[in-house]
Amino acid sequence: MCIKVKPVASLAEANAMRFVARHTSVPVPKVYCAFVHKGAAYLVMSKMRGKMAWDGWQTRTEESKSVVLAQLRQMVTELRSVTPPDGVSVGGVGGGPFCDCRLPSKLLWGPFATTRDFHEALANGADLNTDYAGLPDDVHELFKFYRQSDNQLVLTHGDLSSLNILVEGDNVTGIVDWETAGWLPPYWEYTCAKYVNPINEFWAAEVDKFLEPMPYELKMERVRQKYFGAL
Repeated sequence: MCIKVKPVASLAEANAMRFVARHTSVPVPKVYCAFVHKGAAYLVMSKMRGKMAWDGWQTRTEESKSVVLAQLRQMVTELRSVTPPDGVSVGGVGGGPFCDCRLPSKLLWGPFATTRDFHEALANGADLNTDYAGLPDDVHELFKFYRQSDNQLVLTHGDLSSLNILVEGDNVTGIVDWETAGWLPPYWEYTCAKYVNPINEFWAAEVDKFLEPMPYELKMERVRQKYFGAL
């Protein structure tokens, strides 16, 4: 058993793990208790077997890597196949906000009634229909991409780093850190996973082996990072 404390008054992570445990076979910690106290969230949950995939990944054989990545691909496919509940909006799995410390200005985001509302928030509240004078061409392209996005949402972990994937030998034993999970546009999982910290740079190349590559969406996300705050 372990206790996790987050400095945000949100039970989004607990809600996400409970939902995933109920609706999929993806291995997640079992939540025994979760509550908010004095502005912080407390999660009491099971401790999962295994070590971070990051630990020793680069010394694995290609065959071993392929076995692990195939399991991850299957798990992501299962997550994305879950039918969203009626009335779901862009936000946390339980219907409230989702947490992402990599987005500008705040930790908690949403929920948003539509994907359009979400995209306008990512663009710091810009009206996507307004032809702002002097906008760079790549921002015009970003706004066009946002305008053309539909309201399809998929169950998303939001941080499939090698630091959040637990393995034992060639078996994936757990996926942890679900605070960034939510119902989000299909490209979100990929563009988030391609963002890696310095000790995890090798993982960016592996992401394309268990998530569908979305190079144009990644290009657009990098434009957003450049002008509206880094992810």
